[in-house]
Amino acid sequence: MTATMTTRRRSSTAVAVLVAGTYFMELLDGTILATAAPAMGRDLGVDPAAVGVTITAYLVTLAVFIPVSGWLTDRIGSRTVFASAIALFTVASALCALSTGLVDLTIWRIVQGLGGALMVPVGRLVVLRSAGRDQLVTAIAILTWPALAAPIIAPFVGGVLVDTVGWHWIFLINLPLGVVAFVAALVLVPQERAPERVPFDWFGSVLACLGLGALVVMASLLALDRVPIVAVVVAGVVGAVCCWSAVRHFRRAAHPIMGLDAFRLETFRISHAGGSLFRLAVSAVPFVLPLLFQDAWGWSAVLAGSAVLWVFVGNLGIKPMTTPFLRWFGYRAVIIVATSVAALTVVAMAFMTEDTPFWLLAVLLVVSGAARSVGFTAYNTIAFADVEQQDMTPANTLSSTLQQTAAGFGVAVAAVVLRAAAGLGASGPYQVTFWVIAVLLAVACLEGLLMSRTAGETVRPARRVRA
Repeated sequence: MTATMTTRRRSSTAVAVLVAGTYFMELLDGTILATAAPAMGRDLGVDPAAVGVTITAYLVTLAVFIPVSGWLTDRIGSRTVFASAIALFTVASALCALSTGLVDLTIWRIVQGLGGALMVPVGRLVVLRSAGRDQLVTAIAILTWPALAAPIIAPFVGGVLVDTVGWHWIFLINLPLGVVAFVAALVLVPQERAPERVPFDWFGSVLACLGLGALVVMASLLALDRVPIVAVVVAGVVGAVCCWSAVRHFRRAAHPIMGLDAFRLETFRISHAGGSLFRLAVSAVPFVLPLLFQDAWGWSAVLAGSAVLWVFVGNLGIKPMTTPFLRWFGYRAVIIVATSVAALTVVAMAFMTEDTPFWLLAVLLVVSGAARSVGFTAYNTIAFADVEQQDMTPANTLSSTLQQTAAGFGVAVAAVVLRAAAGLGASGPYQVTFWVIAVLLAVACLEGLLMSRTAGETVRPARRVRA
């Protein structure tokens, strides 16, 4: 290996770690507020349920502004946009902590969401451009861990912070992290722009923003305890019509804000069809488990949050084996096994009761976490296996948008099923929800069975040859 290749690999890994850190901050702030809502409601003088508007505002802003990230990067430059997004996210975090009312907190959460919408997609684009096919699996594996870790540890971290130092520290912990990330971005991230300046797709952007924003609002409304039916229907119709119109526009526009050409590639299609079902399903599990433990089994919030951490143990424990699995067996086999194991563990969760031995519960959650980790890495890596460098910006923008939307709908789907099955006793609704999640994973597994055996071979880790 030449010195140049070694330097490039180290630089790519360093940037990937930096982007993963910012991704973790974004995801943590998107999920941690649910735990702190009661304390925040008391302090701000509002009903705890009203704090949900700040969560929705953050998630809607993320979804709405992600499509713009690719165009800004090509026009202004990757380092400028990425560092500015980190600064905006960090400053907004401080202002959230200083908020004295629900209105100003919501405003600063929107600003924070804008920073997150630019920060992560742009950072991931830098990693994809710098890694090269030989380092893509390693880079994506690093970028994947925040999506696995944040939803699992957020309830526990949020509970500890609220009980010990107050809800303000949910935002204040971002300040030192943001400062370090900002300095690292200026040092590590290259300043890359597109060689050709293209006009901004105003019409497509408006359609995409309205469509995605309406769908996320609909998902958030569906997750409420009392669903406003009229608002859900209006948001759903607006979202569907705008997204359909946006797709038609993107197919015809000369320079669309989101290109759809990547869907012609089998690997990209697999990552965002069955992969979206996989992401939706595994995003729902960390939402359902704490509710089961607390509402049906009567556990404390701390005990419930601690138990879910076993999923994180599985995530981390399997990480060193993810790349070897892809090297030995290939993407098709790994995706089939990961989705199958994930589905079986969720089915097993449907049979859990409060009398289930804790050690058995822990083993089940560890195995579930391992399947999540392997599946996430395989789906995320194969997405860009056949995408050429010149097409990376539109493919990354589209991928980021679809992943954000799929993850957001995971909680909504689980909440709807739980509500629909509410009359089945204490544990009945959770059992039905687990079965629905398992069916989604089974469909993803079916797509894996139908994919080509050679899919993803261009980025499959090379087998080591013994001398």
